[in-house]
Amino acid sequence: MVSAYPIDKIRNIGFIAHIDAGKTTVTERVLYLTGRIHKVGGVDEGTTAMDWMPQERERGITITAAATTAQWDDHRVNIIDTPGHVDFTAEVERSLRVLDGGIVVLDAVAGVQSQSETVWRQADNYMVPRICFVNKMDRVGASYARTIDSVKRRLKANPVPIQLPMGEEDSFVGVIDLIGGRASVYPKGRDSGNGIEPPEQIPVPSEYQEAYDEYRQAMIEKIVETDESLLIRYLEGEELGEADLRRALREATIQRQLVPVLCGSAISGKGVHPLLDAIIHFLPSPADVPPVEGTDPKTEETDWRFPDDSMPLAALAFKVVTDPYVGRLVFLRIYSGTVKAGASVMNVSKGQRERMGRLLQMHANHREELEVIGAGNICAAVGLKNTFTGDTICTDFQPLILEPPKFPEPVVSVAIEPATRADQDRLSDALRKLSDEDPTFQVRFNDETAQTVISGMGELHLEVLVDRMRREFNVAANVGSPRVSYRETLTRSLRSEGRFVRQSGGHGQFGHVWLEIEPQEPGAGNVFVNGITGGTIPREYIPAVQNGVKQALDNGPLGGYPLVDVKVTLVDGSFHTVDSSEMAFRSAGMLAIREGARRAGPVLLEPMVELEVVTPGEFLSEVLGDLGMRRAQIRNIEGEEDIQSVRAMIPLGETFAYTTALRSITRGRATFTMEFKYYEPVPEHLLKTLINK
Repeated sequence: MVSAYPIDKIRNIGFIAHIDAGKTTVTERVLYLTGRIHKVGGVDEGTTAMDWMPQERERGITITAAATTAQWDDHRVNIIDTPGHVDFTAEVERSLRVLDGGIVVLDAVAGVQSQSETVWRQADNYMVPRICFVNKMDRVGASYARTIDSVKRRLKANPVPIQLPMGEEDSFVGVIDLIGGRASVYPKGRDSGNGIEPPEQIPVPSEYQEAYDEYRQAMIEKIVETDESLLIRYLEGEELGEADLRRALREATIQRQLVPVLCGSAISGKGVHPLLDAIIHFLPSPADVPPVEGTDPKTEETDWRFPDDSMPLAALAFKVVTDPYVGRLVFLRIYSGTVKAGASVMNVSKGQRERMGRLLQMHANHREELEVIGAGNICAAVGLKNTFTGDTICTDFQPLILEPPKFPEPVVSVAIEPATRADQDRLSDALRKLSDEDPTFQVRFNDETAQTVISGMGELHLEVLVDRMRREFNVAANVGSPRVSYRETLTRSLRSEGRFVRQSGGHGQFGHVWLEIEPQEPGAGNVFVNGITGGTIPREYIPAVQNGVKQALDNGPLGGYPLVDVKVTLVDGSFHTVDSSEMAFRSAGMLAIREGARRAGPVLLEPMVELEVVTPGEFLSEVLGDLGMRRAQIRNIEGEEDIQSVRAMIPLGETFAYTTALRSITRGRATFTMEFKYYEPVPEHLLKTLINK
């Protein structure tokens, strides 16, 4: 038997949210109540099970998505706790690609925040069904109704509250189940998060009866709208039973028509029992989601894999980790078939055979050995040397390439160099391993400055990676100041000639090309088209021209930044039967781009980020004044009581050291978050200043 759990009793879920909403605390309570851990840790003390990295414990934030497995109500629950900070959004992206359901944790005081919107949009992209957990109901300023309203307004979602809180702020004592008509009460003075016993179940108290009736009526009306047979019975005046409502709500949740909303306080354990029940009742098993779609590499036709142990193996590598004890770990989601430890498999994305060494069930950074694992599960494998994030693992006889997760381009760069000669080789090895793990961490060598440049999603992202190099790889490195990853593009179309001729006795070098260079729509990327007809350039030299073009596009004419969104068509040229070579045509392609790009109206592009500042109202004018000096475009200002939220688009280069400036303006009382959105041309009057920098 492959698994003790049939596929309909497996849940692959993730906790996703804005930073500080309480994801890791919720996960910690879930693990305790399921018996997975035997002592509740705290984020502030750095003792949680899922935040196991030293950098996470010191900063009190989640940096890397951690996986674990728990059991509840005869079900296996595979859990991924994801980061909430925008710099580590790739961890959320790769996790949502392989999860069947998500729990969006919301702060009952702040409601929907900027990163809540980002993770919601990511979940929409991967069509992941969700439930919402309104956390921190016992905090001052908590409001269940206001948070639900922000879900409707900012997420454009269709939330359906299935619980009613019993009190708010310091009077919060429990929750009322609107489907079952029972109240779960947590006696005051007892930290039920540290007690495994469930809450006391009582009938709905009389003082909540009116609110219960109102919320329950609204809930039933939303549920029956999604089920025609239930709607008819409801309109005929029939009393709908608990089982009918749960079944219809489960189906509506899986179809993403409704989002069930629950509430509680994870830090004190209130509301976590019902949350676990809701995960089982309303989120899908692998059998409830559509079969995974892929492409047959031989025929390039679309094919599907169903979550069945008897089908051919199809698994997606969604994360790579370097473990100090077992080496390179590759995390896999098994979509179909089974895999055994030691089995020979095919990496279809690379076209290479691999050996599946040991199979491990992960619990954060702890491991349990597995002999075999089946469809619908998540595991880690040791021994896949050439498998990277996004690769598909299959069998030889029925290969399939699954869609990999998509990652944003890095926007911040710094130069890095080894502190001593002894660190040189270790630095290269550390950078290679870290870039294997993180698709948004890129390493390149700048020929013009002879520097190694590392790029990431933000200052914190790069700071954490440099700290990991020091601790995990024992590499001391000197890091430059953060630099914005500018881009360049062209605004005019033209034809450009590249002619490379060298004669120095004996065989010379001859390469000659004509290129058509034209701008493309933003985001279209660079495209090379071979338009040669009649053999004016032999076919064997075409790849050399393409390589030269690609190399030249890496250094734009304005500031040496990469050229983007350019279409290059090779239309003509000539060759010499003796002197022509691949090197000559590569050089000719480079010369044609360098000459043409200068005349094609080059413009400098800067990354724009969406900034959200949450500040007390008394500092609003100072915050707006400072943003104006930073070339910010204010989009909207929303206020709830004394707290004001300002949303703006701002050049990334203007946000460096913004943390210090904002603290100074608001006496440390304001916070901000930001997320990269798009590139936009730099204003003409600032062009010289930026290029000189």
